[in-house]
Amino acid sequence: MSIEIEAAVLVETNTPLELQTLTHEPLTSGQVLVEIAYSGVCGSQLLEIKGLRGPDRFLPHLLGHEGSGIVAEIGPDVTKVKPGDHVVVTWIAGEGINSGGTRYTASDSQIVNAGPVATFSNRAVVSENRLLPIDTRFSLRQAALLGCCLPTGAGTVLNLANIDAGDSVAIIGVGGVGLSAVLGAKMAGAGVIVAVDRNAANLELAMALGATHSLNSAEVDAIRASNEIVSGGRFDATVEASGRTELMEMAISLTRDEGICVIAGNPSAGSRIAVDPFELIKGKRIVGSWGGGTVPDRDIPKYVKAQLVGEIDFSPLIGSEYDLDRINDAIAELESGTAGRVLLRTNPSISDSGSTS
Repeated sequence: MSIEIEAAVLVETNTPLELQTLTHEPLTSGQVLVEIAYSGVCGSQLLEIKGLRGPDRFLPHLLGHEGSGIVAEIGPDVTKVKPGDHVVVTWIAGEGINSGGTRYTASDSQIVNAGPVATFSNRAVVSENRLLPIDTRFSLRQAALLGCCLPTGAGTVLNLANIDAGDSVAIIGVGGVGLSAVLGAKMAGAGVIVAVDRNAANLELAMALGATHSLNSAEVDAIRASNEIVSGGRFDATVEASGRTELMEMAISLTRDEGICVIAGNPSAGSRIAVDPFELIKGKRIVGSWGGGTVPDRDIPKYVKAQLVGEIDFSPLIGSEYDLDRINDAIAELESGTAGRVLLRTNPSISDSGSTS
């Protein structure tokens, strides 16, 4: 029997997504059918929609790379999950079979492409290695953030910045990933956590999540103001999570000699930054972040446990929530610079706890 889904399709760049009914052939080796409960809406999808990642060779295609749901069916050779499991859906490859991208068929017989994971839909065929089973007590709404937002942001600090307890950290750009980096800095025991953003609501959230200081870059010179917070105005580690090249350069400038700057933001294709090589000669390091250096099968269970036992609370990261048929409204809100992570409730028949209605 073929599989039917409702999905938001990117038909052409710089056009609204179209909600379409698609079909998929029966599952093959390594494929898993997931009832998607929630999906995060990330800035990287905005870049794809606007065509800012260069020519798009896969149009029309599906989008969405972080979510949560319940396993409905497994294909041959799948052993990591079973029907009924609650799962995190993530673009970050983990253990299991990599079944690669998949293809759906539209009502007019046109092929619609998808990668190993796509979450802007009520159901999705996902590669086994993009899934992680989680405790059924865990909120599916919050679990959606574990597909990208939380592990990418927190991982920049916990996996890549190598800070010690008491160190100083500056986080430039506190949207979803930056706010998660604030949480990561708190988990690591940083002594000073400075959030830098031009959005007052984002800064308020950052303080609620554990930042010790906030700097509104629309009102103050962040580099000058840092002199009043840390010695020499430079930090042991900085994380850039805005995707803006001028703020990447700011993050590098705010890093002390022999400190580390982690670049996590997604700029447009072809962007360039300028670096004084003498800063590198003095021992400053610049590191790129690919999913925060996350190993899903190692790291995501840690975040689940920390939330369940009350060590952290990342529920404040969640901002507005939209049903799937309002996907373009959700994208517009993301583009406006709203505070917190925008979520899609992709399958209203599944509750936050996983029960069905």
